[in-house]
Amino acid sequence: MLGTGYLKVVEHIEDDIYKVAIPNYEIKYLFYDIIRTWFSDKVPMNDLRSILKDLTTLNMKEFEEKFKILVRQMFSFMDVGENNAENFYHAFALGMLVGLKDTYYVNSNRESGMGRYDIMLEPKDINANSFIMEFKVYKEDDEETIEDTINNAIKQIEEKKYESNLQEKGFKNITKMVFAFKGKEVKMKIFK
Repeated sequence: MLGTGYLKVVEHIEDDIYKVAIPNYEIKYLFYDIIRTWFSDKVPMNDLRSILKDLTTLNMKEFEEKFKILVRQMFSFMDVGENNAENFYHAFALGMLVGLKDTYYVNSNRESGMGRYDIMLEPKDINANSFIMEFKVYKEDDEETIEDTINNAIKQIEEKKYESNLQEKGFKNITKMVFAFKGKEVKMKIFK
């Protein structure tokens, strides 16, 4: 995607880790249109707007159910892959969240507290709900169950104080979310 101009490097972070960005409005719209088409073709009645509304209004049961349907119906095991599954799901969610651009700043892989979160949704209205999202893939060698994956991610969010930037800016309604994946199986945990 870098070689074809769909993404551009904006910062070298360390070793083989780079921060990338969508280079212009046309490409951004292309990504948004592709994801919107995935939603409408694969999951009838669960369009992107309804899923994002469920998220931002904290209708988490509906959001989780629709997200799980998307993962089951849209992706093959070949898409997800074993070595880059976490990046795959992160990128998918990031693309989905672009639909919030009018009301949220969608931030990815930035430092906050003592670490670097996966995704932070910072509302343009200080009274709206803000979100911190962490994506983890179950690793059989390190964890006994997918619940262990969830608990490790929660511990990471709390110990690294990912909510620090939002708190410093005065946000009070902070929702923390963990997405744990085992192949196409998804479990979510939402906490404050």
